[in-house]
Amino acid sequence: MQAVLLIFHIVLALALIGVILIQTGKGADIGAAFGGGSSQTVFGGRGPTTFLHRMTTALAALFMVTSVILTIYAVRQQQPTSVIPEEPAQTAPAAPAPTQPAEPVPAQPEPPPSAQ
Repeated sequence: MQAVLLIFHIVLALALIGVILIQTGKGADIGAAFGGGSSQTVFGGRGPTTFLHRMTTALAALFMVTSVILTIYAVRQQQPTSVIPEEPAQTAPAAPAPTQPAEPVPAQPEPPPSAQ
């Protein structure tokens, strides 16, 4: 189900991009290249503006709905998904425990100097 929804989401994104690019801007940008700038279109002089605005609104609303649904699916998944496989964290070798210096061996008392 999630894969079908993701494909639908991508198609919506591409359709939304296409509809936005076809619209005429204030300077009749790319819309004029597709015939949107002329008044002799299938939709009439005012028709394309209204139709394309409604189409943009509908596609944008569907795009937002599918975005929210895909986000809900992603949050509810139990296992993490990543493109990069995670490697188990390597622990640093434990530092050796500090050793107590050995107690010095008491020196043998020197015999008193003999009087010769």
